Amino acid sequence: MATGDDERTDGERTDDGRDVAPGDGRDETATERFDRNWEELLQELRVVQTGVQILAGFLLTLPFQARFTVLEPHHRVIYLVAFCLALLATALLAAPVSAHRLLFRRHAKRELVAFGNRCAQGGMVSLALSLLAVLYLIVEVLLGTPAAVTAIVVGAAVFLALWVMLPMRMGRAAGHAGSPPPSRSSS
Repeated sequence: MATGDDERTDGERTDDGRDVAPGDGRDETATERFDRNWEELLQELRVVQTGVQILAGFLLTLPFQARFTVLEPHHRVIYLVAFCLALLATALLAAPVSAHRLLFRRHAKRELVAFGNRCAQGGMVSLALSLLAVLYLIVEVLLGTPAAVTAIVVGAAVFLALWVMLPMRMGRAAGHAGSPPPSRSSS
């Protein structure tokens, strides 16, 4: 998520009106930076929370379906793992909002942004693992164990590529370590 890199204030911890990271293309104080980071984090959480809630809601209904009782015992265990991971993802992705309510007006935005970032990362890992467990369960029931193993290996590779490797590559290409941002032209 974007907030991880933007938390950096280049060692400056004051909010005396000076730009906290000169040369980064932004003219903002530490307070403004943490406010922006918090808003960006909330927007990211809004996007992912809806999908996690739909997944958890869908998984909630499965045990009450007539065919659920004919699943093999190990399929029920896989289902339970997927469901618990979806609940964990829900809890982690909602935790920053709860923390904000508890820390409201206590001047702890820096801590809130750092906590929210960690929760968002943990929530994304839990979401990916839950989806992989659901993928494994569905493919194993339909096509058998070899196909299910292949499916989760491919699924895990997709998550790693899209959620970790490509963003890291983009970060390196953008020159995380201080290259100036592209200039804005007025054309």
